[in-house]
Amino acid sequence: MMVRSQPLDDRLSKRNFELLSKYIYNYSGIKMPQTKMTMLEGRLRRRLRVTGLPTFDSYCDYLFKHGGIETEAIFLIDAVTTNKTDFFREPKHFDYMMQRALPDILQTFGERRIRIWSSACSTGAEPYTIAMVMSDFLEANAPERDYFVLATDLSTDVLQKAQRGIYQSDLLQPVPAEMMQKYVMQPSDNRRQEMRISPKLRSRVGFARLNLMDQAYPVGDPMHIIFCRNVLIYFDKPTQSHVLTRLCNNLLPGGYLFIGHSETVTGFDLPIRQVANTVFKRI
Repeated sequence: MMVRSQPLDDRLSKRNFELLSKYIYNYSGIKMPQTKMTMLEGRLRRRLRVTGLPTFDSYCDYLFKHGGIETEAIFLIDAVTTNKTDFFREPKHFDYMMQRALPDILQTFGERRIRIWSSACSTGAEPYTIAMVMSDFLEANAPERDYFVLATDLSTDVLQKAQRGIYQSDLLQPVPAEMMQKYVMQPSDNRRQEMRISPKLRSRVGFARLNLMDQAYPVGDPMHIIFCRNVLIYFDKPTQSHVLTRLCNNLLPGGYLFIGHSETVTGFDLPIRQVANTVFKRI
């Protein structure tokens, strides 16, 4: 069997990589160093097939010379974003949330509804984990109180998956057994390897597209808790500063900010103080 070789010109040139990486950075804040050229080429190959364009040269001409970027921008960003996610990822955050943050919020704030924002929610594991924790905590400690989780992401593709709330069973393994029983629907056919988040829990989470590079975040009233984990690492220092400042502007004084364990706020002038490892309280 003959295998058709790839055309010699079907490669991402250095010039086109620089055009794409500059656009991606300006749009999303995501850095694309030269070392990611092969990765970007691989991820964009599907866009060539979908658009019917034969080469990366013609694809980039379509984007930057013929106005195609207006309709292609969302698909381009979907192709380059990284969407690593797990239920109960960095579990000490959820321990702190249950043991310290939520009791403090109940005592400090009089609002009936607690508002939480998962600002880079990916395919939904983080906001659904938050919802499980909130449901269990309020049921045991303040059943008269309510909560809502806003879950946002830049990628429309992951948001669609998150809204469905359907996951491979192995991804749900970190969920404690009692929570699995309460909040996850088991398949009627045991041969199926997929499970779905219960309708009641899904109703507590609202999904929307939001770009952290925007000048303002239209998220409504300030939040009691904000999660922004494992996304700052993709930004340079000036972008990190801008994003963290805007997040703090949407956090109530006395509210809590959670960032990823590999991230830091050192060197930034922010109205927060550290209360635990990668957990901060708005002053």
